[in-house]
Amino acid sequence: MTLTYEGRRFAAVRNTSGGDVSHDTTFEYHQRGHIVWATYSGGAIEFGTLIATVLPGDELDMRYQHVNRAGQMMTGTCRSVPETLPDGRLRLHETWQWTCGDGARGRSIVEEIPAPGIADG
Repeated sequence: MTLTYEGRRFAAVRNTSGGDVSHDTTFEYHQRGHIVWATYSGGAIEFGTLIATVLPGDELDMRYQHVNRAGQMMTGTCRSVPETLPDGRLRLHETWQWTCGDGARGRSIVEEIPAPGIADG
């Protein structure tokens, strides 16, 4: 494991239709050893949590759950592949699938939000 996810914040920059995550959704990540977890909210999502294990290559194997603004409980699985951007931020390329409803699949990209006071490079 070479990356740490602890204290990183992410926002969605792209998502397949059929997903609840949007540009207004933000994620707050934490890590202890090979366990990663996050809370998220915004846009169509009232509140959500995810838990993941770190795999070789710092990929994340995760399960997520959230309540959307319509009051529905949504659950799914996701595999996130990290990419380090030139400015040191992370971009996560995600492949997800609902484990509720129609079981639809999709892809999304979330990028790390720069820490306050850090200028864009």
